Amino acid sequence: MVEREYHVLFLCTGNSARSIMAECAIGRWGRGNFRGYSAGSHPTGEINPMTLRVLRDLHYDLAGLRSKSWDEFARVDSPPLDFVFTVCDQAAGEACPLWPGRPITGHWGVADPASFAGPEEAKRRVFLRIYGELENRIKIFTSLRLETLDRYALEQRLGEIGKLRLADEEPVR
Repeated sequence: MVEREYHVLFLCTGNSARSIMAECAIGRWGRGNFRGYSAGSHPTGEINPMTLRVLRDLHYDLAGLRSKSWDEFARVDSPPLDFVFTVCDQAAGEACPLWPGRPITGHWGVADPASFAGPEEAKRRVFLRIYGELENRIKIFTSLRLETLDRYALEQRLGEIGKLRLADEEPVR
């Protein structure tokens, strides 16, 4: 049986923290079966420094990461997408472009760690908690036997995954 690679796009408004972390996590936990991308509806043009610190601490290769517009993935020559997940409420409420490939979409909203104001170590903990929540969802998603699910069942399962929270989750203030 030939394994196929699924293309997954994570969207946020600024593409500086949450979507970047999700892009990295799916590459790690997708074990070569998933290719992750990230983009923003209004990208900041740079990755949040704490995002880079956390990813570096988690031993991710940061080469090639950049903040970019979702327009890059709506072009005719863009890779056909299998899944598109919004990871922030604002991006979920925006009118998205038409994506090549007729992807299954889902909302996996998490708090914005970049909005946290506080001491550096507290900020790092917030970023790690948000990363952990995304990573948990991605681990579950990448363990699904996608070939056994029809589109409707898969959409339902992705919606359930998007509602999962970490047991020790505290609100970001």
